Amino acid sequence: MDFKELASVIEINSHTKNKSGVDQVGQLFSEWMEALGFQTERHERKEIGDHLHFRSEQTAGRKLLLLGHLDTVFPINTFTDFHEDQDWIYGPGVCDMKGGNHVALNALRNTHHQQGKINNIDMLLVSDEETGSDDSKHLTAELASQYDACLVFEAAGEKNEVVVARKGVATMFIELEGKAAHAGNKYTEGCNANLAAAKMLIALTELTHLKAGTTANVGKMSGGIGANTISPKASLTIEFRFTCAPERDRILAAIKDIAKTTWVDGVSATLSGGIQRDVMESTQQQQALLNEIEELLGYSLPTEKRGGVSDANTASATGTPTLDGFGPFGDGDHTIHERASKASFEQRIQEVTRILSRFNAA
Repeated sequence: MDFKELASVIEINSHTKNKSGVDQVGQLFSEWMEALGFQTERHERKEIGDHLHFRSEQTAGRKLLLLGHLDTVFPINTFTDFHEDQDWIYGPGVCDMKGGNHVALNALRNTHHQQGKINNIDMLLVSDEETGSDDSKHLTAELASQYDACLVFEAAGEKNEVVVARKGVATMFIELEGKAAHAGNKYTEGCNANLAAAKMLIALTELTHLKAGTTANVGKMSGGIGANTISPKASLTIEFRFTCAPERDRILAAIKDIAKTTWVDGVSATLSGGIQRDVMESTQQQQALLNEIEELLGYSLPTEKRGGVSDANTASATGTPTLDGFGPFGDGDHTIHERASKASFEQRIQEVTRILSRFNAA
């Protein structure tokens, strides 16, 4: 398999904040998709790359959405080289997830070659997934709800697993307001925001329920002025991850109660933030989709659940049956050692081509 075309987009820096680079990658995909008869619907953005919705002709039958992202985590001049050896390709995005987009593109090419045209299969490439999809998640949710199924092209597992579940994630912030006082002369007149933050940190961490797959992490805290001053301000940054809706709801209710508790007299707290991506749970509809794919392929696909999030969380939350991990297997993602297996590209392109042919003929 020739990877020169993939190399051409790998070597364009598309860090999320590099709008021009992201748009350059998007332009190449637009040209390739339009050559297959797709219409490009561009959702222009000023600060980040444009989101691209590639639309095929719509006929009677089920509608399938292919979902990927254009951006990577690597700032300009940090990691830009593409190279390969006998078994692997290396470079920023080879598995996360320009490589996955490349799988989808080549499966679409195969389908177009075999059947002459493409109907009822669209692709959405967003530009800000690596920073949480704060902008694109609204577009993804709106569009995904219009389809009968969604395949997401994040990297496959080591045994070419597809992903059937992902934890949800919430990021929350607590700002505490106390009262400064001289720690020697006026100790009792102060209201210690740092002390309140410390008590909250313990209570927040104890929301963790490992058996249920729920974790609570106060990843950042700050506050105070100096050793001789009772702290007038403090702040906490918290991340929760959860595997099911009941745990999500428990966590959200509990953190509100913690933020309202008077841990230290005279200290008040303000809570902000919320769900970044909701949980992706296995459903009967998803299982039916997986069963159909396995029957079509003639063999079972291994599956896995992941703690990390992707835009599959957003698509799944709309109720659309969603499967993730249809990109190539790779490792070292988000590091300068990122690589992807050549063999897994070939397997995934073959598998996705057969899946697309079913939807295209439906």
